[in-house]
Amino acid sequence: MKMRCFSFLMFLMLGVYAFAQKDVTQFLGIPVDGTEAEMVRKLQAKGFKRNSLLGWMEGEFNGREVVLLIATNNNKVWRVAVRDKWATDEANIKFRFNDLCRQFSKNEKYAPLNDNPELPEEEKIGYEMLVNNKRYQSAYYQSPKDVITLSEEERTLALSEAGLKDTSWDSLTLEEKIEQTPVLVYYMADKYWSKKMVWFMISKDANDYRIVIYYDNEYNHADGEDL
Repeated sequence: MKMRCFSFLMFLMLGVYAFAQKDVTQFLGIPVDGTEAEMVRKLQAKGFKRNSLLGWMEGEFNGREVVLLIATNNNKVWRVAVRDKWATDEANIKFRFNDLCRQFSKNEKYAPLNDNPELPEEEKIGYEMLVNNKRYQSAYYQSPKDVITLSEEERTLALSEAGLKDTSWDSLTLEEKIEQTPVLVYYMADKYWSKKMVWFMISKDANDYRIVIYYDNEYNHADGEDL
């Protein structure tokens, strides 16, 4: 166990996930980026059809008929929302939610942000959503595709933001680097991994339930720059 932990820490020190802005959230291998027209063309190449009347795209995803909605900010795509085309009842949506939780948990492309989000059998989601405004959702970081070496400047900056302002990564011993590795993890999570969010929730309309999955590129999300 100690050897496995040591190997993991060494991996985090020597090679971490890509952090360049080009490394953004992907949907079916398509970067959630660029203009809406570009995104539509790429989705059409994947077999999705444009519904010009309703303003969304339709197709099949993960074994389901879905509709896709594209959100933009300053003409840049920041979100692709994938919604079930057909509604279901409370019992089936609970099963579907738990099944998606299991699919994401075993997919190595994702790191969970919540512990065991599966719903217990006795959960009355209709009542909880109506009376207590409870939200049922589960969120993940989408792991970047490539692994690159974090620069010395980035490592030193991470230490500085953690309060070690006069400390450079190069000056640390191996033991100190292992000890400070969590600093890098938190730094990368805050600066880069959190920009690649994928999450899903249960949507309710009367007695109709659907799953909506959001693929978000937080680099393009509005952050008050237009205020």
